Amino acid sequence: MEHQTLYERIGGDAALRQLTDKFYDQVFEHELISRLFKTDKDLIKEKQRLFLTQFLGGPQLYSEVYGHPMMRARHMPHTITEDDAVAWLQCMASAVESLSLPEELKNELFDRFPRTAFFMVNS
Repeated sequence: MEHQTLYERIGGDAALRQLTDKFYDQVFEHELISRLFKTDKDLIKEKQRLFLTQFLGGPQLYSEVYGHPMMRARHMPHTITEDDAVAWLQCMASAVESLSLPEELKNELFDRFPRTAFFMVNS
């Protein structure tokens, strides 16, 4: 049996597009973290989709376009607190929950995010 990546198991690009749409619908309106997302909203969503594709075991799309993700370095210019990370995770949890996936797969997907979210905290 061939091993499928998490990217493949959640439904690939279609699922990630849905996830990023639901996620950013919340983030762009969130009173605490919307301040972190003031540039081109379509570009922000596209970068997230490319990154998540790679992060979840799909094609290395982000690296092909932007180089190595270096996510902490890319986020350093922004003040990110633990409260921001929690708010980000709450938005992501809601977006993951909106996907039509089995609960165990939703849990596996969400479990990929907390460590990375708190790694971005710099203040």
